Amino acid sequence: MAKFEPGHLHIERHALNKDDHSYDLNIDYKVEQDPKEGQGMLFTLHGTIEGKDVNEDFFLPKDQAFDFARHATRIAQKYGLPKTASIGSMHKYYDEMFEDVRAQLDVKSGDPVKPEHLE
Repeated sequence: MAKFEPGHLHIERHALNKDDHSYDLNIDYKVEQDPKEGQGMLFTLHGTIEGKDVNEDFFLPKDQAFDFARHATRIAQKYGLPKTASIGSMHKYYDEMFEDVRAQLDVKSGDPVKPEHLE
């Protein structure tokens, strides 16, 4: 199950058997100004994975903000999500979130990327 509204994505999965995994996660996000990186998006991943609490922030600069699913999955794996799992499987909702992030940051096709972010 998933639900999207601007600034917030809720994703939930219930284990189907004892070998499966479950989570109930929220990703909240808002535009922030970082003194070093400039404008970007502050994301907060919070909820539970396998009954364990998760609450972690991460900031992505404007030219990297669209990589949020990879960063959120990495954090979720740190809290117990199996390495073979991804919280990015709900493409429709991530597409909506992607478009909202693009709009909030006023990103246009062809905007420059900082070379140091490509390393």
